[in-house]
Amino acid sequence: MKNLKSICLLWLLSLTIACEKPIEKEGYVQVEGGKIWYKMVGEGEGTPLLILHGGPGSRSCTMIPGFSLLGKDRPVIFYDQLGSGFSDRPIDTTLWRIDRFIDEIDLLREHLALEELHMLGHSCGSTFTIEYLATKKPKGVKSVVFSSPHISTPHWMADAKILVSQLPVHIRDTIAKYEALEDYEAKEYLAATDSFYARHLSRKAWPYLPNPVCDGAAEFNDQVYNHMWGPTEFTVAGSLMDFDRTPFLKEIQVPILFVTGEYDEARPETIYKFQKMANDATVEIIEGAAHMTMIDQPERVTKAIGDFLNQVDNSN
Repeated sequence: MKNLKSICLLWLLSLTIACEKPIEKEGYVQVEGGKIWYKMVGEGEGTPLLILHGGPGSRSCTMIPGFSLLGKDRPVIFYDQLGSGFSDRPIDTTLWRIDRFIDEIDLLREHLALEELHMLGHSCGSTFTIEYLATKKPKGVKSVVFSSPHISTPHWMADAKILVSQLPVHIRDTIAKYEALEDYEAKEYLAATDSFYARHLSRKAWPYLPNPVCDGAAEFNDQVYNHMWGPTEFTVAGSLMDFDRTPFLKEIQVPILFVTGEYDEARPETIYKFQKMANDATVEIIEGAAHMTMIDQPERVTKAIGDFLNQVDNSN
């Protein structure tokens, strides 16, 4: 009878193992409103890193070539938020809510069995990252990287005002003229905003150069961007207008790395202010880079982030 019991237990164990689905390196996860796409790169043994792209309404593929360099030490997971890139692209504006975006994180973690992880939020990805930490109080997050972060609209707009004031007079005047008219599609206005983006979004590639990794991915989703943010990086009119999670920085109990570019929209001066608001935070300024540090200076930014993540892993 004991032998029969042992055989049954072994059979149940083998059946359980056989039924477990291996985690795919690339795939889709069902969330409210559709499916989101993810891709895992890297074969290192370190704690996985989950990366949230910016926008809102941007896509992860522009970051993959640069941030994939972190894969030598650990799995690196990219994903496109709903409405972005390779993910489904619904047109229901009620889906463009912060709470729904942060629910995606839990669903993705569950699908990929990410019990422990590091998190990196780039630009508006930092918005969702800090909101996730503040409202979900998640377990298993070992550190957080705020990359060129938007975690406070008032601070972001103050920085934007300073940067616009430093543009040549004719560009400033053009921006002021068409914003007063609320004509954000005028060719003169678009040319002026491009001048801003070439200085503060990407010093190396603005407009973005063709990227084979992005083949088949949808372009920037203006509906999401306009609904949550506004017509330009320095003109906010959407649901994030009053967003400010800086008071929560002092409550984060894991190590923080703030990363920003020398010429970033997220100005270094402001990032140092954020550092002082937190308990255990360091700052890395990436020389020669604007907002898209992983495009402008991929080796420099991934070394700074990689060193930080390895230090956290080795301290546990």
